[in-house]
Amino acid sequence: MKKNEPNNNSRRGFIRNGALALAGFTIVPRHVLGRGFVAPSDKLQVAGIGAGGKGESDLWNFYKSGKADIAFLCDVDDRQCGNSLKRYPNAKVYKDYREMLDKEHKHIDAVSVSIPDHQHAVAAMAAMQLNKHVYVQKPLTHDIYEARMLTQAAHRYKVVTQMGNQGSSGDGVRQLVDWFNAGIIGDVHTIYCYTDRPVWPQGIGWSKDKPAVPAGLDWDLWQGTAPKKDYVEGLIPFNWRGWWDYGTGALGDMACHIMAPAFAVLGLGYPDGAECSISTPYIANWTKANFPESGPVSSHIILTFKGKDGKPDLKLHWMDGGIQPERPEELGPNEMMGDGGNGAIFIGTKGKMMCGTYGINPQLLPTSLTKTTIVPNTVMRVKGGDAGHYAAWVEASIAGYGTDLAKNLSSHFDIAGPLTESILMGNLALRSYNIEKKNSKGAIEHPGRGIKLLWDGPNMKITNFDEANQFVKRTYREGWSLGV
Repeated sequence: MKKNEPNNNSRRGFIRNGALALAGFTIVPRHVLGRGFVAPSDKLQVAGIGAGGKGESDLWNFYKSGKADIAFLCDVDDRQCGNSLKRYPNAKVYKDYREMLDKEHKHIDAVSVSIPDHQHAVAAMAAMQLNKHVYVQKPLTHDIYEARMLTQAAHRYKVVTQMGNQGSSGDGVRQLVDWFNAGIIGDVHTIYCYTDRPVWPQGIGWSKDKPAVPAGLDWDLWQGTAPKKDYVEGLIPFNWRGWWDYGTGALGDMACHIMAPAFAVLGLGYPDGAECSISTPYIANWTKANFPESGPVSSHIILTFKGKDGKPDLKLHWMDGGIQPERPEELGPNEMMGDGGNGAIFIGTKGKMMCGTYGINPQLLPTSLTKTTIVPNTVMRVKGGDAGHYAAWVEASIAGYGTDLAKNLSSHFDIAGPLTESILMGNLALRSYNIEKKNSKGAIEHPGRGIKLLWDGPNMKITNFDEANQFVKRTYREGWSLGV
């Protein structure tokens, strides 16, 4: 897996077919305009689906590359996108991405999708089917089936893709890969990944209040593929993450940042099994509550992977809600594990290593080995590290599908798709845990608790607990389709 630095001279995607010349336009050579000047004809015309919050920062990073114009903005909530409207006054604005793509597709080169998880797949697929390059925020999709479909569609429609887990382009991940490739920690058999998320409400019931929809928000469009419900306060712009109709919980929010180094280091494929334990809140009268619509307050998930080429089988532990693994004995009492609240620990047959969120601050254990252990670079660095994650996609989109720049992106869908599927496998376990059934005597049972789900990755199916398969692929609300 080699990563090339963005190439400032790659403009083949716009020039190679001569379309502009046939239309009667002239491309002025860059040397005539001056060193470092990017001709308007060379700039990527980007449409942003989601212009506030994370969408705002994504678009700004594309713009800062100097090689992208933010030509179109789309957001269902006028309250969230004010900064983007001011920053790109010439951008044409829409509320419904379907209308934008229908009317403007001839003027769009690429699309950024930075909206709630439940809308990622439908928006990205609609853009890809129009042969638009796509950048999609993490997690790539809400469901496993959606991730598989987007991964396949990237090749079918020949588009350049990237998921928004920017740490995958950072130097930290590459240092971990270099240490592993040099055999410093031997064969890895156990990985711990942990986070202090959620920092939003989970493990609660849906509000019974029915406030008025705020002015400027198209609530029906925001719900999109999800079941139709009355508007509730506090869901937008952030707390939707804790509800399965819209978000993917702490795992979906953070695992693309924290588990990605494990996939990069070990080249992991699909897990073959998943099991979990979760915290169960108490309500009135010391009664345990079951809120299947919401993610848990905290959880511990174990994903298992079969070893390849004589390597040992692997257990990957995921812990959220502030749960953390035991500190490695090689770590000093005043040394920080990970970045404090988040991190990953790799345990091998010869040693251990760790990092924080995004793969930052990689360390061998004991940490004294970090500075004294010199190994060759086996993975080329991305110019600008994680900040270059955005510019690399812009450059690759200009170069075009199939080019080296596109193939060497850090999180194109051939990487991001299987990573997302594996992460969402953990959510299958969490949601199966709360399935309720009545036995012959009318008592409530939870058949998904205390079992290990067995996963047939190629066929996207749980083989030993069929009730879990309902979470592999959602049924969209009427009027919405993935179009495959």
